Amino acid sequence: MKLLFDQKHKTQPDPFIFEDNGMFYLYVTADLGVEAYESRELLGEWQYKGVVTDFKDANIFWAPSVIKISDKYYMYVSCVTKQGFQFMHVAVSDSPLGPFKNEKCLYNHFSIDSHMVKTEKGLFLWYAKNNTDCDLIGTRVFMDRFIDPYTPENNPKEVLTPEFDEEKYTPNCVDGKNWYTLEGPFWFMEGDWQYLMYSAGCYQDDTYHIGYAVAKTDEQDLKKVNFKKVKNDNKFSPLIIKNSFEEGTGHHSVIKYKNEYYAVYHGREYCKENLKDYIERRTARICKLFVKDGVITAERFETHL
Repeated sequence: MKLLFDQKHKTQPDPFIFEDNGMFYLYVTADLGVEAYESRELLGEWQYKGVVTDFKDANIFWAPSVIKISDKYYMYVSCVTKQGFQFMHVAVSDSPLGPFKNEKCLYNHFSIDSHMVKTEKGLFLWYAKNNTDCDLIGTRVFMDRFIDPYTPENNPKEVLTPEFDEEKYTPNCVDGKNWYTLEGPFWFMEGDWQYLMYSAGCYQDDTYHIGYAVAKTDEQDLKKVNFKKVKNDNKFSPLIIKNSFEEGTGHHSVIKYKNEYYAVYHGREYCKENLKDYIERRTARICKLFVKDGVITAERFETHL
């Protein structure tokens, strides 16, 4: 584990890593707008660049992601507006540092944790939304095809569903039922395999974790791909979870840099105080991933930049 930033001054929940023209950018959750950082080296010195969104009458920006399409930069992010609580929006900019503006609301329901990807078959948005028409109610991972960067088909496919107690969002229950949460999807391909990483549980708890699912296929129409969770003898088997030096590990993004994979995720230092209420302490961390033949392993280091 390495902390990318000085946690004494800022927090960096839900970090999304993005590379463009030899520069690295990180976008994070914040109240007044998406905040960004910039660096010339992934493991080098990062500079805080401030708020990069310019939305009308919006706040509480959650879990942004950015994609470059035809020299334009599109940001997908949830926020609170007059239209509703944490509805997914898209905005555009001529620069990776914004301002991202001309926002459009994509869905008229709770929709968070975007990852827009482009394949030979088009644009696909990975995100999370609620499903209460099932036994294990809660937030799940979905994927929708887009006609263009601003226009979803509005025919989402549910891709990942809960199975384990560790996927419960513990503070929440509805009509006496447990609420489960799968969120923070991130998709990539390597060789003959497609990988769908995700977070699960409650971000406030030390059981928050990162898992992944796989599919062995070169199919570019992601609507046709069926992913299977990676488990250990059909048991809970997280890729990244609390260890001896960090807790609350989750919501991540992935980058391939100098032919090696890295995950940028958030976590918290263990707090020695007995805190009654949750206090925001999530900071961005980075670890190396080893990806081969449908298997991911993570190497974490107790080292600070």
